[in-house]
Amino acid sequence: MDPKAPQLNLRREVGLTGAVALIAGTMIGSGIFMSPQYVLLAIGSPGASLVVWACCGLLAILASLSYAELGTLIRESGGEYIYILRNTGPSVAFLLIFSSVMFVRPAGVVGIALSFAKYAVAPFYADCAPPELVVKCVAATAILVLASVNCLNVRFAMSVQVFFMVAKVFALLVIVIGGVTRLIQGDVLNFEDSFANTNVGINPIGIAFYQGLWSYDGWNNLNYVTEELKRPEVNLPRAVLIAIPMVTLLYVLVNVSYLLVMTPAELMSSTAVAVTWGNKVLGSWGWIMSVAAALSAFGSLNGTFFSGGRVCFVAAREGHMPDILAMAHVHRLTPSPALIFTTVISLLVLIPGDFQSIVNFFSFTAWFFYAITISGLLYLKIKKPELPRPYTVPIIIPILVLLAAIFLVLAPIIDNPQIEYLYVTLFIFSGILVYIPVIHYKLCPGLLTRITLFLQLFLEVAPADKNL
Repeated sequence: MDPKAPQLNLRREVGLTGAVALIAGTMIGSGIFMSPQYVLLAIGSPGASLVVWACCGLLAILASLSYAELGTLIRESGGEYIYILRNTGPSVAFLLIFSSVMFVRPAGVVGIALSFAKYAVAPFYADCAPPELVVKCVAATAILVLASVNCLNVRFAMSVQVFFMVAKVFALLVIVIGGVTRLIQGDVLNFEDSFANTNVGINPIGIAFYQGLWSYDGWNNLNYVTEELKRPEVNLPRAVLIAIPMVTLLYVLVNVSYLLVMTPAELMSSTAVAVTWGNKVLGSWGWIMSVAAALSAFGSLNGTFFSGGRVCFVAAREGHMPDILAMAHVHRLTPSPALIFTTVISLLVLIPGDFQSIVNFFSFTAWFFYAITISGLLYLKIKKPELPRPYTVPIIIPILVLLAAIFLVLAPIIDNPQIEYLYVTLFIFSGILVYIPVIHYKLCPGLLTRITLFLQLFLEVAPADKNL
């Protein structure tokens, strides 16, 4: 390439509104419509389940504030990957990207896509469960549609995100208003002795938090696209402080509404909580909640795609993924190769996909790397206090987040060890078997070069520079 040619960069097109939509619009997805029964099932009582939802929100707020400091200190896209790379080193960063690209991100995409599909087809199977093949075909279609949207235009993808965020906030407000109506009528029977039968073991608390935090996933989405955010030193912390408290308040009120309308037994046995709520409160209009839940999951899936493709893109730019994934379309300025790669892996994970197991193992892996990331922030605060920080948090906040992350990683293993957690751990560290020959010793460069040149011409992409 001509060194005098204009640089190819991803544009800074995400303003404050788009930033809030990217966080809140991704967080408010399938989880709040599917996870409430799993949280209640794990923790055992309505009162304790509300405490779990509130604590999950508090943890998301504290973690996102810590990430806001990291994002304004290290102004590069990539989230945990780039922070671990800069603070811990390339080998640990590669373990993150290996597990993220091959499992965590695709699992998140698949979990949301399955939720969307279940709600989208629910009105057509009112008296029975929809066939698994139909659900997975609809999920695959949603993945392909949103992959295309994100490959075509960044601004259009953000417009989609803003639209769906407004729609899903409206849907949650409908549920909240329905609950307030029941409360005014004095229908509080389900909250009598609301902490009875609470499971206080380490494992049920950990599993309840896993299921609750699934609904808060997306609190760190803005850190994946820092280089596309306008004035990140201002808009990153501001968007976090607007979006996450709003979502937390909505989640707690929505769960109160669920429990005012349904008994704990009804809630735990429901396969689609929002639809059951809609049928009891809205009557013949109950199908509206199924549509709202599907639209909510669809918007969350769009946000997950938008940020997830950037992780592959940044890792490839740092030499931890094939070069083709660090390229952007020469006209549309979108990281289309990385998005296509994420799509393919997600479709493969969809084949054996199961929602509840996806949530548990997704959360276990994610919080393992969140703990490493927060440790890096503590290191920078203690060892390098002289670094310029446009935004900073008290050191007690990352300490609390780190302790919570360690608990979430160790609690289910210690209290109720399952062989699956060993498999996930082995999978994470199996990345070393790829890192040493392929990344460290750079085996087979000739073959990768030929493939890269062919795909570069076929996809009309070129290397993109950092947008700092």
